[in-house]
Amino acid sequence: MLTAKRIVTKVTKFFKGFFGGSCASLVFSLPAFANDLNTRYNLREPVTALARDLYFMHYVLLAICLVIFVGVFGVMFYSMYAHRKSRGYKPADFSDNHTVEVLWTVIPFLIVVGIGVYATPAVMAQKDTSNADLTIKVTGYQWKWGYEYLKGEGEGIKFLSTLTTPYEQRINAAPKTNDYLLEVDNPLVVPVNKKVRVVITANDVIHAWSVPALGVKQDSIPGFVRDSWFKAEKTGSYVGQCSELCGKDHAFMPIEVKVVSDEEYSEWVGLQLAGETKKVSISSAEPENADVLSQTDVATAKPATISMSSQEEVK
Repeated sequence: MLTAKRIVTKVTKFFKGFFGGSCASLVFSLPAFANDLNTRYNLREPVTALARDLYFMHYVLLAICLVIFVGVFGVMFYSMYAHRKSRGYKPADFSDNHTVEVLWTVIPFLIVVGIGVYATPAVMAQKDTSNADLTIKVTGYQWKWGYEYLKGEGEGIKFLSTLTTPYEQRINAAPKTNDYLLEVDNPLVVPVNKKVRVVITANDVIHAWSVPALGVKQDSIPGFVRDSWFKAEKTGSYVGQCSELCGKDHAFMPIEVKVVSDEEYSEWVGLQLAGETKKVSISSAEPENADVLSQTDVATAKPATISMSSQEEVK
């Protein structure tokens, strides 16, 4: 039979080898283990420097938690096994131990301080939205996202982004695709290797704009403006979801960010602006007596002169 000492020795050797060898190789190759949309137990593959920092930090903190878990429960189970009644041990009758109390207060405090010092640079980097190449306003609605390009190439473009997953899939009347509940009609399009600042707010209730692969997760709060940023280093489509419970269709509020080359982005901007110009031309050709008031008319007219349809349009 294995004695308690031999059991502890074997367990110690196992974890020493694991953390000294395998775990070290895992930590330094973490991005290789980030899966695609099929993943269930891992984070999305990071495509920004900030997301890689957060990804690595996640595993560092997970390793710290694992070491604490193994240490605490290892000592506890060893104490129960090695000092059991059948071996003649009797329970101690002391009521306190000042040394132990100081240690289990100081050690956790030092661990928390160490984690804070380690995480501070990443937190500060998340808030550095200066020198952005592109600024986009993100507005959360029940239950869709609104995007408006405020500064940089594409300024003036705005649109809504809504879920397009067929209703039949949602009620299990059709097979679900790999991008189930992540499909949108109008993805947010940005150029690769450009710093994009996102100014985030909400129109009704609290939402949260979250795209794990970009390292962005920020609450959108009505009446408040929050901001974050990302700089995608790889083209592709990266998805996320509203991460704050916002009502009955909270689960149907996906986010898609499409990162394209500079040439493709310029082409997309040209098409979008051409479409807006066409809309303006069509609206200017409408009859003068149409029941639609301009923003200037609405601002100067008395409430009684504004029709219900015009008020709804302004909203």
